[in-house]
Amino acid sequence: MQMLTRTFCSAAAVALLATTGAQAQTARPSLTGTWTAAIGPIDFTFHLADPAAGPRTATFDIPVQNVRGMTMQFTAPGDSVYLRIAQPSAKFAGRRSADGQQLLGEWQQGLRVFPLTLTREGDPAKPSTAPRRPQKPQPPFPYLEADITFKNEKANVTLAGTYTVPADKSPFPAVVLLTGSGPEDRNGTIFGHQPFAVLADYLARQGVVVLRFDDRGVGRSGGTLAGTTSADYTADAQAALAWLRAQPGIRQNQVGLLGHSQGGTAAIGAAIQPGGPDFLVLLAAPGLAGDELIVEQSLALARLKTTDAAQLAAIEKQQRAMTRLIQQTPDNAQLRMQLLRLFDPAHTATPQQLAQLEPQLTAATSPDYRRLLADRPAETLAKVQCPVLALGGSKDVQVPATRNLAATTTALQAGGNRDVMVQELPGLNHLFQTASTGGPEEYGTIEETFAPQALQIIGSWIMQQSKK
Repeated sequence: MQMLTRTFCSAAAVALLATTGAQAQTARPSLTGTWTAAIGPIDFTFHLADPAAGPRTATFDIPVQNVRGMTMQFTAPGDSVYLRIAQPSAKFAGRRSADGQQLLGEWQQGLRVFPLTLTREGDPAKPSTAPRRPQKPQPPFPYLEADITFKNEKANVTLAGTYTVPADKSPFPAVVLLTGSGPEDRNGTIFGHQPFAVLADYLARQGVVVLRFDDRGVGRSGGTLAGTTSADYTADAQAALAWLRAQPGIRQNQVGLLGHSQGGTAAIGAAIQPGGPDFLVLLAAPGLAGDELIVEQSLALARLKTTDAAQLAAIEKQQRAMTRLIQQTPDNAQLRMQLLRLFDPAHTATPQQLAQLEPQLTAATSPDYRRLLADRPAETLAKVQCPVLALGGSKDVQVPATRNLAATTTALQAGGNRDVMVQELPGLNHLFQTASTGGPEEYGTIEETFAPQALQIIGSWIMQQSKK
């Protein structure tokens, strides 16, 4: 359930956080554990999960850049180990050392290649102390679950997911879950949390069929996220919706989409196309114009660290200048040079500082970021005629709730949609956890995965739709 937007100054820090994996490919000593490495003054921490059965998963942290829990694709054929992220494009390619305590290889980011050695921390024979996640669903389950695949024929991509069906007598209402930006697995995995697994479990127990799926190039899904935008995700959402409607035991006029963050943008896009959903649930979805949302986000994040009006004004000025540059400069090579001049006008940055900027430059010049800035929810939401539930958390600093929910309400009403419920939930962050500050650094420290209040509102509203 990844974050929607990325400011230039904190692009890596708010890049959607999710864990991905690939099937275990060979019987080798487990790579499960924490691995550390450094490129100059920049420390990396990799968290690898290499189970005997099931998909491999990995995330990594760069503390100096405030990056925590960024998703990686993890494969390990033979003695080789490959760790990749789609956006910004970067990868580690290496081999196991003879004693299995190091991974020797290279880190490639853009055109730059650095030697990198990952060293295992602690005793691999001792189980790691995982944070408590008390809401994680545990078997036996009072519903049926199956791994499935469906195809986006237009893109020629096969996507893999989990299909959850209540044990009660059908027909059932049904919903597709859409994660936020960046590479995400079907459970929206982040810091050991699996919010979409929790949500699917809750809804299935209420009598709702649920389909959740891995993003392109994540988990067992084909394709790649590289070069894609929210328009591509909308097409995947349409394919998922069509597959779900074709299943037996489904109420044909009660099949909806639930989108979190940028997944909400994809859900809205699907809702204004032929064969769209019968209802929408929007969780922390943007209502403001994309370029204005970026400014709102950068200020909300900055306010967690300072209340100084001059500093905040400078941050806003720099963010708006960056946004204008991106919108006015279609050529990426020229844009990169102009962004570097903006943030290093005296050319005093060290090679290490320039290396730290590289992920943000890559993100700022991506097709997805450009489309995000150009997004105008007021125009698309005004065309949505199906029932809509829109929720936001009062402590969300990525899609600040008050202004975005107000904009969502205004746009839906402008289009004549009166079947709308909009609610700001006090004390909840972008992931709908009960939070202290709402900052991204809290996500992994909170035991709660999904606030029960939010679960109850979503479940009750969907079941009310099924009675109409």
